[in-house]
Amino acid sequence: MPFAFDYKARDKQGRILMGTLEADSQATVVTKLQQMGYIVLNISQKKGAKVATPVLKLGGRKVKTKDLTIFSRQFATMINAGLSLTKCLAILSEQTESPALAAIIKEVQQDIEGGKALSESLAKHPKTFSFFFINMVKAGETGGVLDSVLMRIAEHYERESELKRRIKSAMAYPMAMFGLILVMAFAMIIFVVPIFAKMFEQFGSELPGPTQMLVNLSNFIQTKWYILFAIVAGLVYLFRRYKATEAGQLNIDKIKLKLPVVGILSRKLAVSRFSRTLGTLVSSGVPILQALDITADTAGNAVVAQAVKQTRTSIKEGETIARPLSASGVFPPMVVQMVAVGEETGALDTMLQKVADFYEAEVSATVEALTSIIEPLMIAFMGLIVGGMLVALYMPMFSIITKMGGT
Repeated sequence: MPFAFDYKARDKQGRILMGTLEADSQATVVTKLQQMGYIVLNISQKKGAKVATPVLKLGGRKVKTKDLTIFSRQFATMINAGLSLTKCLAILSEQTESPALAAIIKEVQQDIEGGKALSESLAKHPKTFSFFFINMVKAGETGGVLDSVLMRIAEHYERESELKRRIKSAMAYPMAMFGLILVMAFAMIIFVVPIFAKMFEQFGSELPGPTQMLVNLSNFIQTKWYILFAIVAGLVYLFRRYKATEAGQLNIDKIKLKLPVVGILSRKLAVSRFSRTLGTLVSSGVPILQALDITADTAGNAVVAQAVKQTRTSIKEGETIARPLSASGVFPPMVVQMVAVGEETGALDTMLQKVADFYEAEVSATVEALTSIIEPLMIAFMGLIVGGMLVALYMPMFSIITKMGGT
């Protein structure tokens, strides 16, 4: 028995078409519409039993940003070449290197064959596709420029990944140095200090304060290491619990922004991400209020997110974007002025992209400067720790030699 299905589709000229078709299943309707050269946006059954659509349980498997970037770029290329959505997804599910993403793509393909819109199907996988990704795709579907939007998504992810790579690369050496300092300090406390402690016991004299503190620390770590472990684990747990609260995250991010050098870097990173995300969304046709919501959710800093939400509220009441951004005190004057110019000239997306480019370059320069400062500080810190421990260990010997010389 055939059922009646309401459909919404787009023709090759980008016009939205709506109508009703009778078929045995949603898949049949999709096939008919695709044969007519339409891109299916949505299908709903008017009457009769529901058509079952298989659902694939994926658990908690994560998909890397790199895989999403490749997926978006290849998807855009195939759509631009004139392939149907289902054909694109079928090819992508076979050639992606991520098994988790391949399974998700297959499910998305089944949903589209069943009549769902692409953005609606992607929204079923929030752990893989962010609000940013989903709303960009939705804007691309609405405007008939899905290939262009997918390409912008790929470029957005590539820029973010490149910035993270630069930061990780620049901080690799300082972190390795810090790890080496910790290993050397613990090795001396656990293996070297006990040898000197036994020797000091034979002298029978009272140890100097620094030496006694070092010996006590060595004994404590060797005999009651579990207490130290419990204290560290407890502090980490409490910090994470506090950070998980809205107020805790806000206070931690406020402290981040106020730190001498790290604060400057954190602010530039946050401004760069805000500008890049909002500029990409606006240029893709996402409404400004919705774009600000998404930008706030993906800001990566609670202080910036709060400022963006306040800006959204002000815009809803008739304000411009630049005025509440300036009032927040979070964004530098240059950013506010560029946004104001963008609003006046109707080129907000272009101005935001320029701001993002500028601050990404600033982040790279700041990281390089920070690395050049950290390296000598790490060496000095290593010398202070190791040298201090050696001096503390040899102080009793100097005292004994002095006494022997006096007698």
